[in-house]
Amino acid sequence: MRQPANLARGSIRFWLLILLIPGTVTLLLIDGWNDYQDLRRITMRVYDNALLEPAKVLETSVEFNDDGTLRLDPPFYAQVMLESGAGNRKYFRVEEITPRALNLSGANAVLLEGRALIGMHGLPRPHRLAEVEGEPVFYNAEYRSDSVRMAAVWRELHYNGVHRQIMVIVGESIGMRERTQQEAWHAGLVRDGRMLALVIILVWVSVLLALRPLSTLQREVRRRKIDNLQPLDATQVPKEVMPLVKAVNHHIDLYRSVLERQAQFLADASHQLRTPLAIMRTQAQYARREPDINRMRETLGAIIQQLGQTSRLTEQLLSLAHASRDEKTDRTRIDLNQMARSLVLRYLPLAREKQQDLGWVDWNEDASDRDEDMPDGIWVMGSDVELHEALGNLIHNAINHAGEGREITVSAGCDARTAWVSVCDNGVGLDPALRDSVFVRFDRGRQARKCEPGGGGGSGLGLAIALAYAERNGGTILLQDGDPSPDGGTGLCAVLQMPRVK
Repeated sequence: MRQPANLARGSIRFWLLILLIPGTVTLLLIDGWNDYQDLRRITMRVYDNALLEPAKVLETSVEFNDDGTLRLDPPFYAQVMLESGAGNRKYFRVEEITPRALNLSGANAVLLEGRALIGMHGLPRPHRLAEVEGEPVFYNAEYRSDSVRMAAVWRELHYNGVHRQIMVIVGESIGMRERTQQEAWHAGLVRDGRMLALVIILVWVSVLLALRPLSTLQREVRRRKIDNLQPLDATQVPKEVMPLVKAVNHHIDLYRSVLERQAQFLADASHQLRTPLAIMRTQAQYARREPDINRMRETLGAIIQQLGQTSRLTEQLLSLAHASRDEKTDRTRIDLNQMARSLVLRYLPLAREKQQDLGWVDWNEDASDRDEDMPDGIWVMGSDVELHEALGNLIHNAINHAGEGREITVSAGCDARTAWVSVCDNGVGLDPALRDSVFVRFDRGRQARKCEPGGGGGSGLGLAIALAYAERNGGTILLQDGDPSPDGGTGLCAVLQMPRVK
């Protein structure tokens, strides 16, 4: 999954802190709010239970007189509980329901009429009484501009066939319980604030400690010299960072290999160029001192020939350097048959100079022998310039090494998946045990493939360049036995293979 650009470019420390700290603060705030709600419920329950005590006492204090009327004789401690204090005003009322209701269970107390036995006038009644006798109903109300918490209970009284109904209402101002809640809430806020500060500090320190190995790794890399390509120590970093360090080490190994190949290439190239330049310098000095005009011309001709070989070597060095790069090239649809034909025409003059028979077998001329679903061309996907260079090196290599008077045949073909171009000769051939070595730069088959008189030498770069370009385009080059040689040996056949496209 691809990360947002601003997240990918930002600091890990910044994003860890900005994600962890607000999240932790939010959780603590939610926890604090839940604690406040729990505290509020507990406080309300405690005060409600305390408010219910005098209501129960008043309820049980109602008795019958001998004449069937009701009297109320509250004990002294109930009177003490109902005394108002500073900031905590108490209210109560005991009344007889008249006329008697059929059923007080769940009845709307506002609609009931009653005769006060004791207490304040006009106390708010609950909208609904409890379903069970003696069960309290708690509710909030306003009484004489005072916010109050009320409790109401009802009871059925029976005496010698007389049936009476009473309702006890007790209330108190909510100022005391609100102050208690605020004090507890304030203490909780102070406690949670300290906890929050401690958590933020712990998160900050934890992030710094967790990222310290990265800072250590950064300092180690910055202290390195420019030529230090040793792998980073993956044992000193956290497990989560280890894949990154291993990937960096892998890249360092690849880069070191590239530098080593470049250094070896420069060493080989300088060695290959040093010899012809030294020869040309010696020849030029000899020509300058030579009084005989004919000998001087011979020397100048040798210099020109050496310049041509050196120019060819330089072009091959540039091609090899280009083929060794990992740059992606534009690929197009290419007809290998047409490309091979054009290269044969290009190299015909060079083959004639060496009295060689450079022939071409056209794929399209054998159309009668192919399946009907086979295309007219041999199509592949690749870089036209690079495949042109690869195939040209194969033909040039055959001309250079087959020997004078030999035959070289270029042909193309394909099957359902593979396309190929073969360059076969009937020259001196090459020992099969040494065929892999000719793809190594500056290797000429360890001098195993000697040219006949009139044949050219070589720098040992042609096949290396051809293979590099072929592999860059998804193909390869195979070396096989060629045509029978007139001297009884077997020539060499170089085959460029590519994936075929329709």
